[in-house]
Amino acid sequence: MHNPGNATPDRFPAQDRFADGAQYIAGRLTKGTSGRTHTVVDPATGEDVLTYELAGPDDVDAAVAAARAAFPGWSGATPGERSDALHRFAAVLAERAEDFARAESLQCGKPLKLSREFDVPGTVDNAAFFAGAARQLQGQSAGEYSGDHTSYVRREPIGVVGSIAPWNYPLQMAAWKILPAIAAGNTIVLKPAEITPLTSLMFAQAATEAGIPDGVINIVSGTGREAGEHLVAHPDVAMTSFTGSTAVGKRVAEVATSTVKRLHLELGGKAPFLVFDDADLDAAVHGAVAGALINTGQDCTAATRAYVQRPLYEAFVEKTAALMDTVRVGDPFVPGTDLGPLVSHVQRDRVAAFVDRARAYARVVTGGEAPQGDLEDGAYYRPTLIAGAAQDSEVVQSEIFGPVLVVLPFDTDDEGIRLANDTPYGLAASAWSRDVYRANRATREIKAGCVWINDHIPIISEMPHGGYKASGFGKDMSAYSFEEYTQIKHVMFDNTAVAAKDWHRTVFGDR
Repeated sequence: MHNPGNATPDRFPAQDRFADGAQYIAGRLTKGTSGRTHTVVDPATGEDVLTYELAGPDDVDAAVAAARAAFPGWSGATPGERSDALHRFAAVLAERAEDFARAESLQCGKPLKLSREFDVPGTVDNAAFFAGAARQLQGQSAGEYSGDHTSYVRREPIGVVGSIAPWNYPLQMAAWKILPAIAAGNTIVLKPAEITPLTSLMFAQAATEAGIPDGVINIVSGTGREAGEHLVAHPDVAMTSFTGSTAVGKRVAEVATSTVKRLHLELGGKAPFLVFDDADLDAAVHGAVAGALINTGQDCTAATRAYVQRPLYEAFVEKTAALMDTVRVGDPFVPGTDLGPLVSHVQRDRVAAFVDRARAYARVVTGGEAPQGDLEDGAYYRPTLIAGAAQDSEVVQSEIFGPVLVVLPFDTDDEGIRLANDTPYGLAASAWSRDVYRANRATREIKAGCVWINDHIPIISEMPHGGYKASGFGKDMSAYSFEEYTQIKHVMFDNTAVAAKDWHRTVFGDR
């Protein structure tokens, strides 16, 4: 493991781009009115990149009012019109790809190759997918189910959606929240994490450039306690979609319940990585390192708990540690960097504290420290492998959200699946085996919203993403997301033209 360099490359000019403010309401940038400011910090250098005025309740009210005013026109547009607008949106996003990649790496610390090859292309593909899906909002076919009536089902937009996105994938999470909502005819107010608002604002600006009407997409950059809670509780917001920790998700649910809102929650994860004794060991080792370290481990689907059947366990630990030691930690903007910093020094210190506490009951095989020298000013932490922890220990049960993989042995297939399911979470998992029956059993019995076989992490726009248990409910991406963002209406026509119907006798009169 080494630092690939410490040159100072050009970064995204955030202060210039957002000199007019970091709120996007009714098609324009404005300054927040909370009376407080927040500074976005480059986690790779610790340098300030943007100081902006935070949103307060008045800004949320203005954004909701703009979304409410835009709703009749946008919801009344034909599916084809919305589809055309989203196709133009996808084209603008593709044209601005490098800007988005650099802004995402600046605010999050992602290696530029990850932003360029994962975050941005995935977002463009999402926009293209929902451009097509906007034409497929169909209900059940018409039919005479009662004999005397023709019934059909309409899918209708809900209204103003108030969404809250996390800091780990700001651009992709903005897309996951906004695209299905507006494709279905809703309008939206999105609150990004206050530490990473840049690409959400750019996303909304790109929508305006593509011709999506003012007010359809609005961004309020503020704290969860002030702007977030006000948005969730707002009486004119018909639905809330939240991605973040399970603890905060519980609070969102409490606030949303007070106004009986539709609710979609994508919460924490602690993904198991289950390696059976017939697995391709090299494939599993490569999959574990990539799956554990993507986005510096700040991914709710990241591989965090590797369960390895006893015959492969020692070799897996040795090979995984050796491969982790080759990962190049460094400045996200320097070519050759594999792993950037965590999103903040606070998050880095939180991860380090988990590892330090684990030393009392487990073995840190590799990593377990922040690099010094050229990188000491950034929020860096070395790839870390922990072995020898008990199943009920903190590092096995709690979401660390950093570049840390814990590996434990198991003996029988029954035990492996039981251990995989033995956390409160159920967002994602993987199983590694050459045996189709073993693999198929894992897909049936592991309680998670996504189960990969012989891979870990890939997602695609056509397939849903969402969890079981404490990982929440509802789906992002795919046509299944329309279940969250539409309401179903049954329409029923009488076909008899008879005034006195037979069923009336159950209320008055005789046959």
